[in-house]
Amino acid sequence: MAVHWLIEGGNPIRILLPIIALAFAAPASAKTWDLPATPQTVAWGHYDASDKPVLTIRSGDTVVMHTLLTNSPTGLEKAGVAPADVQPELRAVFDGVPAAARGPGGHILTGPIAIEGAEPGDTLEVRILSIDLAIPYAYNASRYGAGFLTDDFPYARMKIVPLDRERMVGRFAPGIEIPLRPFFGSMGVAPPPAFGRYDSAPPTINGGNMDDKALVAGTTLFLPVHAAGALFQAGDGHAAQGNGEVDITALETSLTGTFQFILHKGEHTSYPRAETPDAYIAMGFDDNLSNATRKALRNMIDWLVSARGMTRDDAYMLVSVAGDVEITELVDRNKGVHVVLPKRVFVGR
Repeated sequence: MAVHWLIEGGNPIRILLPIIALAFAAPASAKTWDLPATPQTVAWGHYDASDKPVLTIRSGDTVVMHTLLTNSPTGLEKAGVAPADVQPELRAVFDGVPAAARGPGGHILTGPIAIEGAEPGDTLEVRILSIDLAIPYAYNASRYGAGFLTDDFPYARMKIVPLDRERMVGRFAPGIEIPLRPFFGSMGVAPPPAFGRYDSAPPTINGGNMDDKALVAGTTLFLPVHAAGALFQAGDGHAAQGNGEVDITALETSLTGTFQFILHKGEHTSYPRAETPDAYIAMGFDDNLSNATRKALRNMIDWLVSARGMTRDDAYMLVSVAGDVEITELVDRNKGVHVVLPKRVFVGR
């Protein structure tokens, strides 16, 4: 495959030609870009409408995004990872990103990517075409004062879990294997400019650290645009996770994701939502779990009214008899609640 280089935002970006044939059809003029994780192409711990894009693309383009796990080379080595197995890209980012550019959160996010013409009031459709493991291990860690059972576990512990890419399982312990379903814990756009440099930990109206294990390859994410260019970022790779993510981490690893971006001009959405091959997903985020649930339910009802032409009464009833309310995470200040409605309930339409 031919590799061409362009200079985008002062950084070299590879264009892979010819265009890769993927599950979703792309316009004939669409390009596929390759975006590595480097000190110049990551946003450390934040989403910010004032950040300069590291790549600018057009609607219909596809980007192969390389992401890094959220840990330090030193931390991984102390937990038992051989120095030779620590990604050189991770060392380069830790050495090359100045302290002033870090925080307030800890996630290393690749991006932001600007989509030409995106403006507040639009919706960005993000098609998750594929997600691949980048390294053969993951970690799970609890830390003092974090997680859900902080009184029960008032100390830090970290565990390295080897990943079997052939069988797609994580070897958690002798006799215990975890099926792998890789997804990005954090995918989002810039929040409104008034948010400033927004912490990457608590999810909110821009998406971000949603930690929804349903957002695997083949899923489509819809995000409201709050800033010029939308400014999409992704990271916090998870090889697997349980709903709740109760000790504050999943099987944390580095992932490579292939995304196609479709801009919907003038199609306003107030909150992130998603669609899997089998279900529709509405989301709600709040530091109060009851309020997060209310938001998710109202967002699903609003979508059923606008997209399916239902009355609010019928939409509420349908969610009660056919929808599932799931807690996706409990540990990132804003709790995550998602309402999942199977597509199979809509017949003959």
